[in-house]
Amino acid sequence: MGPLLLLTSTLLSSYYLPGRVVNAQRLFTIRDVTLSIEPSNDVTRDTNVTLRCQATVSSSLGLEALSREYTIYKDSKTVYTKTSSTSEDLLYPLSEARVSNTGKYTCKINIEGKEITSGAKKLTVTGLSKPVLHLNKGVVTEGEEITAKCTAPGETGSFYFYFYEDSTEILDKQVNSNQAEAKLHFSSAGIHKIHCGYTVLITPDSFKSEPSNTVTVSVKELPINAVLEIFPQSKIYEGDQLFISCTVRNTLRTFRSSHLYLSRGNQLLSRGDTKVNHSSVALAKDPGEFECRLEMGDVVKFDTKTISVTELFSVPTLTVSPAEVFQREYMTLTCKSESSASERLDREELTYTLDPPGSQLISKGTGIFSGTALLYDFNYTCVAQAKGIVKHSETLTVRPKVPVSTPKISVVGRAVLGQPFKILCQSDIGSLPINYTLLRGYDQVSTRIVKQPFQQALFTVSLNKPDEISKYMCEAKNRNKEAPLSKRLNATVIVPLTQPILVVIPDLPEISEGDDLFLICAVKGTPPVTFKFYRVGNEQPLYTITSNKNNSDYQVHSLSKEHSGVYYCEAVNYANNVVISDHVTIEVRLALWKKVVIGGFCLLAVSVLVVVCVLCFRSKRGKSTEAAAELSVKPASPKSDDSLAVNLTHDTEVYNAATVRVDGAAVSVWSERPPEEANDEESSVVSNEPDVEYTEVVHPRPVDPARGEQKRKDVVLSPSPFDNFLSLFFSLFCTFSPLHYKPPKKHVLVCFAHIPLQLIIQTNTSWEGHNYP
Repeated sequence: MGPLLLLTSTLLSSYYLPGRVVNAQRLFTIRDVTLSIEPSNDVTRDTNVTLRCQATVSSSLGLEALSREYTIYKDSKTVYTKTSSTSEDLLYPLSEARVSNTGKYTCKINIEGKEITSGAKKLTVTGLSKPVLHLNKGVVTEGEEITAKCTAPGETGSFYFYFYEDSTEILDKQVNSNQAEAKLHFSSAGIHKIHCGYTVLITPDSFKSEPSNTVTVSVKELPINAVLEIFPQSKIYEGDQLFISCTVRNTLRTFRSSHLYLSRGNQLLSRGDTKVNHSSVALAKDPGEFECRLEMGDVVKFDTKTISVTELFSVPTLTVSPAEVFQREYMTLTCKSESSASERLDREELTYTLDPPGSQLISKGTGIFSGTALLYDFNYTCVAQAKGIVKHSETLTVRPKVPVSTPKISVVGRAVLGQPFKILCQSDIGSLPINYTLLRGYDQVSTRIVKQPFQQALFTVSLNKPDEISKYMCEAKNRNKEAPLSKRLNATVIVPLTQPILVVIPDLPEISEGDDLFLICAVKGTPPVTFKFYRVGNEQPLYTITSNKNNSDYQVHSLSKEHSGVYYCEAVNYANNVVISDHVTIEVRLALWKKVVIGGFCLLAVSVLVVVCVLCFRSKRGKSTEAAAELSVKPASPKSDDSLAVNLTHDTEVYNAATVRVDGAAVSVWSERPPEEANDEESSVVSNEPDVEYTEVVHPRPVDPARGEQKRKDVVLSPSPFDNFLSLFFSLFCTFSPLHYKPPKKHVLVCFAHIPLQLIIQTNTSWEGHNYP
């Protein structure tokens, strides 16, 4: 049973991971991990450095039972790993530290899957060993190869090695070891000093060593040379024939191959093995340096010579006159070489031509060509030639200018009298620059120079009178000739508005309801004019119109009392000066028929009042008179078929006597019924108006036996002073009604309807002018 229990315990312990709680007895935690560098973070070369990684772990079963895995990183790259079951610190030694050990180090600990990394620490190691240079040979000949070996004793890492000849770098090489070899060749004889150096690469820095020892190499010259010969050697003129030879002197058989190269400047003339010959015509423009070059492996020999070539004639120059050429105008091209070798060349031998040949210019002499300028740009080149030497001048581009056309003069915007405005002078065609001059009656005002395509010649002027604008002209000029002149300026001058007036039709006293009202606003100034009609109290205009005349009207139909008010007008034209008329007060009066009706009603009311008063007064007076006279008044009752008629003709006796009698043949003013023949019965006039004063007189007459005894009464009406007043009042009312209103006959009858008969009779004379029947 013992071995079985031991096996079971082992299996259980291996099943449960470290760090887990097993029966509440296996617990741990990593509290901290630190990394330190001993003896210091900054050390010199060959110092023994130790990296110490220390972990602080807490466990319930003791520290010895936990397995720890340590990892050391340098610049994020793993450099060391170790697993330990003890709690001791991890030590990572760096014996004899080198510059290559410089970097940032970190330590990571892993216990049963739980990891913690320490903070980074930087180690800096300074100091490099001195490099050592070794050469396999100390004495060599030209072109011989030697081997150079440069070593960095005791250094590690990635290296760059450099080899120097007389302080000039001749070779570099990158290796991962502390030594490098190089093959060196020397192309020139003499003493050469060689040394080396190296650089250790540590990202992102690098550390450079001190120079190595210097080794001297003696290079012997080979007895072989390149020889260059040129004929002739002096006084060489253009056109002379040159003979050039390039050869090798003291050829060595030890060299398997050699090559000769003949060149002039950068131009290779010829190539050969042992000898090269070349001939050419001497030209002043060609480089005067020649080289003969010999190449034998790494050995290079060369010989150079420089010659001077005298110009036979200089490069010609081409000029044009005049300096400013205009289309279709005469011009002259002159081609000339400023210098020539008179000892070699006669003037007659030197000829000039134009290129291209078809330039339509005629030769007028040696190098002189004349003709008419074209309408477009053209390139000319002069060709000078003598003894086989041809030289071309620089290309001359003739750009014929376009003569300026007759300018046009106009106003920019609008010309307002008394205000500054701009005048534009412009030509349709013409080469720039163009001088524009503004004239006022042939007197110069100002000048503008137009130099850019979109530039304009603008002049600012002002006018005191409208007719002054026609005095302005402009002149355009782009050459030394008579300048074209524009026409006189023709433009409308805007005269600012003045003297606004508002006219009302009909006249103000005659404006009545129902009439049509015309408001006419007139101004002085240049149309078109915008008129606005206002009524005081309204911000918005009643009517707005733009007219091409100096006046405009606003019509109001069928006036009413609501149209009464204060009116004015406002006017503005392109001068933008607003003028306002005087205010006009309009009062709309009543219509004529309303006046008549109101007057009639007023007079009627007064008449009724007067009649009532008179009746009251007469009633009282009549009673007192009857009491005094003790008379009995008995009105007769007329028969139903009798009628009371009054003759109102002007030629009756009653009219002349101002009395009224009863006449059976008379015509009543209240009835159209024909009169009936009167009988013998006594008749009497009975007045329906209580205000008539009368006296009754009884005349005894014989009694008609057939009808019985009756009394006949004759009534005589005598007007009192008050009756005369009433007669005059009603006569004036009917005759002089408002505005001399003449009513028709029926209105007169209505007027008489409420007037006593006696008053009608007495006022009959006031109607004569009306011809009423």
